Amino acid sequence: MEQIKIPEQLYPYFEKAGYSLKYEPGQTIYMQGDVAQSLYFIKEGRVRAFCTTKSGREMTFEIVGRGKIIGETSFLSHGIYPVCVEAVNQVELLVCNLNQLYDFMEESKDLMKVMMQLLSRTCNHLVEQLRRVTLYDRYQKIASFLLYETEMPDSDKGVTKDSIPYTQEELAMILGMNRVTVSRVLGEWKKGGIISSSYKKIRIQDRNYLKELLKPSAGSVDS
Repeated sequence: MEQIKIPEQLYPYFEKAGYSLKYEPGQTIYMQGDVAQSLYFIKEGRVRAFCTTKSGREMTFEIVGRGKIIGETSFLSHGIYPVCVEAVNQVELLVCNLNQLYDFMEESKDLMKVMMQLLSRTCNHLVEQLRRVTLYDRYQKIASFLLYETEMPDSDKGVTKDSIPYTQEELAMILGMNRVTVSRVLGEWKKGGIISSSYKKIRIQDRNYLKELLKPSAGSVDS
């Protein structure tokens, strides 16, 4: 599956509709519950979108890279951001004025098309997240994430067709799972030749095995 990104020839529309802001790793871009006033275009770097509970527990929604948009809630009147977003590495964003961007979307069919594709992709991602959280057991959660991410290779994020650049701790945080549980599952799969792993890299060796886990009769919900 092809990674959906805004092509560089369309960058000038965002540059005209907004202004540039730069962030250092770990710096907050916006908080969950903030009024959604702007759409952000990621010109360089990667950001992490995550939810926070009252107890302080975090669950990562997505790592978003170059050529993508964040803050889509700003399309809604009186919307609020449903997640927190922070910089993963050095990031440059274009903070866009929506009224100007609407004008450019009317002017350019290519811009309109890719914006609709990005919004559709966000909806699909939400459905996958909901399925993973509510229906899958621990094996299926990890399998679905590995398959979903590698179906759309992204050189900006370091994702290839068979590997993801995450530590076990990062994977546990993204999936909202206990790190020990993630370590045990990956350990089992490594012994069985399903995956291989090194620091900040998990590589799929047997994709069919992971796909079989996601068939309706393959497992039941557990934590």
